[in-house]
Amino acid sequence: MKHDIEKYLIDAQEAAQDIQQFTVALSFEGYTNDKLVKAAVERKFEIIGEALNRVKKENPNALAKINEAIKIIAFRNLIIHGYDTVSDPILWDVLQNKLPILVADIRALLSTFE
Repeated sequence: MKHDIEKYLIDAQEAAQDIQQFTVALSFEGYTNDKLVKAAVERKFEIIGEALNRVKKENPNALAKINEAIKIIAFRNLIIHGYDTVSDPILWDVLQNKLPILVADIRALLSTFE
């Protein structure tokens, strides 16, 4: 069980770091005009949400250590099932303001596996 949770957290961490790398040099306008980056960011958010959902199934207590984890999982569901309603401003806000917190939370939780 511990190994699975650690793997899921690493998957989420890597996806979050990928999003940061994809968007570090972009403005909001640059982001909205780059279909490839938008698609990649959305896919990485799907991976983050799915990985955290798997953590939730394995150990809900571990998930409780990640700020707004349930909202992140719901965000994944919105991207997948409500693909036509995904708002660029909301997604940009999440990646600019919430993603750094998520990365820090995951890093802290992963440190407990060392």
